[in-house]
Amino acid sequence: MTSGQRRLSAVATAALVVSLAAACGGDAKPNSDGSTTAPSASSAEAGAGAALSGEIKIDGSSTVAPLSQAASELFGEEQPQVKVPVGTSGTGGGFEKFCAGETDISNASRAIKDEEKAACDTKGVKFTELTVAVDALTVVVPKENDWATCLTTDQLKKMWEPAAEGKVKTWKDVDAKFPAEELKLYGPGTDSGTFDYFTDEINGEEGASRKDYSPSENDNDIVTGVAGAKGGLGYFGFTYFEENADKLKAVEIDSGSGCVAPSVESAQGGQYTPLARPLFIYPSAAAAKRPEVAAFLDYYASNINVIAKDAKYIPLNPEQEAKLKADITALKSAG
Repeated sequence: MTSGQRRLSAVATAALVVSLAAACGGDAKPNSDGSTTAPSASSAEAGAGAALSGEIKIDGSSTVAPLSQAASELFGEEQPQVKVPVGTSGTGGGFEKFCAGETDISNASRAIKDEEKAACDTKGVKFTELTVAVDALTVVVPKENDWATCLTTDQLKKMWEPAAEGKVKTWKDVDAKFPAEELKLYGPGTDSGTFDYFTDEINGEEGASRKDYSPSENDNDIVTGVAGAKGGLGYFGFTYFEENADKLKAVEIDSGSGCVAPSVESAQGGQYTPLARPLFIYPSAAAAKRPEVAAFLDYYASNINVIAKDAKYIPLNPEQEAKLKADITALKSAG
């Protein structure tokens, strides 16, 4: 994924600087011609004229990574001396690093598990869960597939449940109306929060899945695999489908109330069930006390829906956005 795909235009960046300054209560500076100039985002967040430096380490979910990458690049326009690398070791892999104190923020496409909380407690890593966007987990097939316009959750389970391994080999094995085309499945690896969420919602148990599929922590590998196989099917976050809609077709999902396509409206409105989900970042309390991390989190929250739209994510609703900002304020002021 190129940085150009994730970068806002100069006009949008300038608009964000002004809006962020206003949101943070910065005083406008009078010019000689009577006009005013709003303070920059960096001065609003870090003190007038202050420049920040340092490194903020982020790792975790490949689904959430493009969102944090967009925030990183936009924040870098205001604070170029702050480096914010974003890794993609999967939600589970990200929490391992985070709870070991190796990263400052963990991206996650599911909530932290009890055993991961315990690992953080052991290392004294305190954190706050922040919802930063909504995702419509999307089931995809190649463009040439003309039979799987809509799939029921029962059909998806028949494909993906552990009992399907070695037995459900063709589309006809899923439904007699489908062709006897070889079923080639692609999906996230077991460290992925997307894998955890999908298996829980579709197969009824987190982590329960057939093993004879092609796993990858890189969603672009899933795109390539599905697009290159006539009988291919895979799943990942909505943003990756949006970027590859020229190669793939999104399947509508019927969970008992009719076929519903993944979209901003259906995910926010609750119609796209059961595959609409929140996406998270987990900053550590210790990291949030550092000025560069505090400024980054403020920037993330103040511009979250612009960043989400730029990164092709489903934005937060007003209540969720207000809660995000309140949670970051509480995190910075804690202890």
